[in-house]
Amino acid sequence: MPPLTGHAPRTAPAPVVGPPSAARRLARALPLLAALWCVLAAAPVAGATEHPAGPAWTAQPAASGPGRDGGRPYFYLEGLPGSVLEDRLSVTNPGPEPVTVRLRGADAYNTGGGGFAVRGAHGSTGTGSWLRTAGTEVTVPGRTRADVPLSFTVPEDALPGDHPGAVVAESGGRSVGVRVQLRVGGPRLAAITVEDVEVGSGAIHYALVNRGNAVLVPRLSVSADGLFGTVLRRAARTLPVELLPGQRVRLTEPWRDAPALDSVTVRLRVTAAGGARGEATASAAFVPWGPVAGGALCLLGAVAAGVHGLRRRRTARRGARDDGAAPAPDLRQTCDERHLVKAGVES
Repeated sequence: MPPLTGHAPRTAPAPVVGPPSAARRLARALPLLAALWCVLAAAPVAGATEHPAGPAWTAQPAASGPGRDGGRPYFYLEGLPGSVLEDRLSVTNPGPEPVTVRLRGADAYNTGGGGFAVRGAHGSTGTGSWLRTAGTEVTVPGRTRADVPLSFTVPEDALPGDHPGAVVAESGGRSVGVRVQLRVGGPRLAAITVEDVEVGSGAIHYALVNRGNAVLVPRLSVSADGLFGTVLRRAARTLPVELLPGQRVRLTEPWRDAPALDSVTVRLRVTAAGGARGEATASAAFVPWGPVAGGALCLLGAVAAGVHGLRRRRTARRGARDDGAAPAPDLRQTCDERHLVKAGVES
């Protein structure tokens, strides 16, 4: 019988991995191509449905006469207590769609830095609360201008003087304020004060307060005198501030070339129309604290070194005397001994 011969089982050969075929590459690229085609196909549709934003609507005082196209920057009204003052507001809609605008009155005030601002919807007690309109809203068709009648009823107890305010128009998240300069007849007082002057590093800080009943545009002049003469002279100039009655603003005058070492007196003078005048002074000492502090530290170091050296010299001298000199006799003991001897002789 021929011997049995064992055979190991044969395994299938491993597949050879080669570069992907063109069909596979096309299959992988199809999703990207489809997404790109969707974007390109949607772009013209989006562009066709969007409309460019048209010009914004405007609000301004209506033309004051026939043939005039506005031209007034604000409303100017004047009357006695108890009178009714009338005017018109022009709202222009240059766009193709109608616009609904809400109207309200607002009191004006100065911000802390001197800017002009108006109160919110519920914060007016003066000119803003005197405004009356036919309705709180007006709808203006496209490419149309509407003239809205306005009236201000001045209370019987209104104080004489200027009462600044604004007519506020609001629509679509946009707000436009048209200024109102309303003057109530009676005595006019122009008064201004300069307060809280502070001289700091590179600047002079001060406050202006309108103590009268008229709107003021102040003019400021600045001077400073030191121990060795004049260190600053600035001629009067108009400040970019319209100071409303009863308002207070905090302003800053730059002074970048202030002296490094001096004691100065700064003087601020303010004037305005109607004879308003105000003046205030402040003193300041300019000391170069860096060099002074460095010199003080050096001086303290020198004094400390001198004291330490003096103590060491005294200690050395005391030690030398103790080592070279004999101990001094006790004089008191010697005197006592002599006295005893003498007493013994006498006895």
